[in-house]
Amino acid sequence: MGRALSNDLRDRVIRAVEGGLSRNAAAARFGVSIASAIRWVDAWRRTGRREALRMGGDRRSRRLEAAGATIVSALKAKADLTLGELVGLVARRHGIAVAKSTIWRFLDRHALTFKKNGARRRARAARRGRAPGGVDRGSRRSGA
Repeated sequence: MGRALSNDLRDRVIRAVEGGLSRNAAAARFGVSIASAIRWVDAWRRTGRREALRMGGDRRSRRLEAAGATIVSALKAKADLTLGELVGLVARRHGIAVAKSTIWRFLDRHALTFKKNGARRRARAARRGRAPGGVDRGSRRSGA
């Protein structure tokens, strides 16, 4: 991901447009894209903001916070719900379409994850490291 262009450059483009230059001409003069010049001037006229917004990060999970109480209450009622079930629940009750990863980040952010306990483990230990049944490795010796 690239970096935001400097605030000084943004100021110069905005001042040039406010001084009478078109956005296209200002973009060409300062070597920036026309789309950037248009966005910068629009943002400045609407909000007075000249600085770049923060880049990166998760900007979609905040939609899920509105459904947070639903998720928490569903997990209290049944602790072993899958992420897919939670996605369906949020879609039905709130009309919010999210991915499983968004639900997982919500759960992680609110410390609602859990470790598997003994009741959820397999019935017996895995057979790794043991010889298969029926093979007697000690009966043959060299020279016998």
